[in-house]
Amino acid sequence: MRIGYGRVSTRDQHPEAQHDALTAAGCEEIFIDKASGKLASRPELTKALLVANRPNDQLVVTKLDRLGRSLEQLVELSKTLQERSVDLGVLDQGIDTTGTSPARAFG
Repeated sequence: MRIGYGRVSTRDQHPEAQHDALTAAGCEEIFIDKASGKLASRPELTKALLVANRPNDQLVVTKLDRLGRSLEQLVELSKTLQERSVDLGVLDQGIDTTGTSPARAFG
């Protein structure tokens, strides 16, 4: 299953663009946080990670900086996904760890 995660960090940002892109990418469930990426508490990411817990699930984000604001956060999340055999997709960079081409994965 594809699980989408987005994050908007300011009051001026709107989550609709991320939601639309994740829907277009085939995400069956989408979670959006409205908080700074520096904050440790991101309840919607926690929910997304609870759903993305089976081999062959894929966590999809529009941009890598929506997933984490520091290399440390990204490495930790990557380890968690890898331990669960959950793949990662990053739409704007064509990253897809399922082993399929980005065009097939997101098109």
